[in-house]
Amino acid sequence: MNATKPLTIVIVGGVAGGASAATRARRMNENAEIILLEKDPDVSFANCGLPYHIGEEIPNRDSLLVATPEFLRRRFRLDVRTRHEAVSIDRQNKRVEVRCGETSGITWIDYDKLILAPGASPIRPNLDGADAENVLSLRNLNDTDRIKAIVDDKQTKNAVVVGAGYIGLEMVEQLAQRGLNTTLVELQPQVLPLLDPEMARPIADEIEAKGVSLLLGRSVTGLVTDGNNQVTEVSLSDGSTIPTDLVVMGIGVQPNIQLAVDAGLEIGVTGGIATNDFMQTSDPDIYAVGDAAEYRFGPTGKRMRVSLAGPANRAGRLAGQHAATGQSDPMPTVQGTSVVRVFGVSAAMTGLSRAMAKRMGVDAASVTIVAKNHAGYYPGAEVMTLKLVYQAETGKILGAQAVGGAGVDKRIDVIATAMQFEGTARQLSGVDLSYAPPFGSAKDPVHMAAFAACNQIDGIETFCDSDANLAGKQVVDVRTAGEIERTPLAGSPLSSESEAGVFAIPVDELRERIGELDPSLPTVVSCAVGVRGHIAARILKQHGFTVANLSGGATVRNRVNFVSSNEHP
Repeated sequence: MNATKPLTIVIVGGVAGGASAATRARRMNENAEIILLEKDPDVSFANCGLPYHIGEEIPNRDSLLVATPEFLRRRFRLDVRTRHEAVSIDRQNKRVEVRCGETSGITWIDYDKLILAPGASPIRPNLDGADAENVLSLRNLNDTDRIKAIVDDKQTKNAVVVGAGYIGLEMVEQLAQRGLNTTLVELQPQVLPLLDPEMARPIADEIEAKGVSLLLGRSVTGLVTDGNNQVTEVSLSDGSTIPTDLVVMGIGVQPNIQLAVDAGLEIGVTGGIATNDFMQTSDPDIYAVGDAAEYRFGPTGKRMRVSLAGPANRAGRLAGQHAATGQSDPMPTVQGTSVVRVFGVSAAMTGLSRAMAKRMGVDAASVTIVAKNHAGYYPGAEVMTLKLVYQAETGKILGAQAVGGAGVDKRIDVIATAMQFEGTARQLSGVDLSYAPPFGSAKDPVHMAAFAACNQIDGIETFCDSDANLAGKQVVDVRTAGEIERTPLAGSPLSSESEAGVFAIPVDELRERIGELDPSLPTVVSCAVGVRGHIAARILKQHGFTVANLSGGATVRNRVNFVSSNEHP
């Protein structure tokens, strides 16, 4: 570094990654010249809070402004330039070409270190009418203002949200709570495609219970506009049409990597800017953070894009320090931990789902438990479903999903913490968690999932996946007759169609009636949530049966969409 000239750090993009990098760089180097370029008018805002301002849960728009340019200049002596877009990088001469939006003038800015935080842009469908004034995505405060203006208009009655990911679900919740007739369209056969299907089902049920029209397995094929460039109808792949006054697109994002591509920087296998553990790109004087960068994914150790605010903030902080001082801690692995609230139900996940593990070729096992968020005898307990994914031989935790009421986020955060330290199911089973009846149970849902995983690892118990085909299995339903009548077990073979059949034997009668069963047949036991099934499985195994406990019992299995009584997709 030149001792007579201050270090110049140029940061492209604000919001989470860029603003964190800029402020950390200043705290670590008081003398550096730090220039923050942001192409939009707002340099640092709470993009995750945007849907809640539209829904007026956050009534004050200014609450979304995390840091204004004036604040950053005053507090951190940053040279903040809004409406300035970086259009090219001259790596040989270490300078950035910048277009000023107010004048469209071009200037060059020299740098010693360059940090790229360009973020990602919403994917727009290639359809006529996609550029209509009432077809919008939610990326920044300008988008928020435009959507909210339409929602606030008393003539607005109907809204269509396309895409059932996090943003789509949050928008559905907020639009419905504002009183609009809301339709959610999703190409996949489930909401929240990152989750395993049976874990996403309670969210879908909650959406429909709140009066939202949920259309799964359908795509948008057309947008019908009027003479005022307003979409009035949305056409779907099944031939149906939906009248609308507003269309919100939430079909995913694509990383803004063109600046890096044009500069000849290496692009990773998942389409983000390739980085090392200090967030340096293939050019060590250029860093990349946020949605456009790749991180090391904890469950696999491979680098991939993880478009979440938490990793962007943490990566920005480390990149800012490294650029300012030449050293920092390495960027920790990222687990992809996330949570969403949809009306009265929340869903959270970390790491791999079982379906993701299969797609990535990762050998994984899983257990599913259903439990209450705190002691059942204390008023107000709410039910959650927790699914733990782990390596079958070592027990290393690979991921988890939870869906239900209160406490979902706490359990996933505990498991994500264990994963950060490469914890195993056995270690998780011994975690000392706080307990009092209003807050939890002496055996927390986290413990129960870990106990079940340890039972499987130790050969004490075998589990049958909730969506397994039970044809040819001897199925023993150990619930009471009343429970079975109220909630039959979905997708179970009828006695007339299977040599094995289904036997209804309450668990408390199983020892006395065990002679009714054939120990030579592969057997699956089921109850409501798996607890009584565990007891039944232990009884039968010790009487010579080859037996598996249906993971999550009838509660979880009945969320699976079966084609017929003994077939499923």
